[in-house]
Amino acid sequence: MPNKENKGKKTEDMINLVDNLNQKDDLNYNRRAFLKSAVGASITLGLATIPFSIKAMMDDGVEDENRVEIVDLENLPKGTSVNFNYPTEHEPAILVHTPRGELKAYNNKCTHLQCPVFYEKENDTLLCPCHKGYFNVDSGHPEAGPPQRELPLIELEVHNGTVYAVGRKIRHG
Repeated sequence: MPNKENKGKKTEDMINLVDNLNQKDDLNYNRRAFLKSAVGASITLGLATIPFSIKAMMDDGVEDENRVEIVDLENLPKGTSVNFNYPTEHEPAILVHTPRGELKAYNNKCTHLQCPVFYEKENDTLLCPCHKGYFNVDSGHPEAGPPQRELPLIELEVHNGTVYAVGRKIRHG
């Protein structure tokens, strides 16, 4: 039964509307086929990620390739420091347990001429003895002397009483 839109049109005009359709192309390139392919690809990708999701859920986050064990916290009393290497064996660093109980770690090379930096408990500061450069132990920023840049910060984590170095931030400003 013809609908109202087609009422005034000739039969020849209606035939011309479907002459350009190719049944084979219509079957290959229709919306249903596209949606089936998209859903199939989504399911396949979802299933491919399951092993990685399981591994992430089972991992307790302790093991990390950038994680380096420094010291047990019970062996580092407040107001003391310890030297270690991070992120490689050729890059010295210093960990300070401040009198306030905070843990701070920095690369152990003065930003002026790469001399070693030492923790000075009396002034609660980091000292470069080569040219009397002083750094703030809380921020790593220079306080006196020739250094103009702050010390690169070593990021720390404490897990089960052990202090770990987990990253490094090179800051400017």
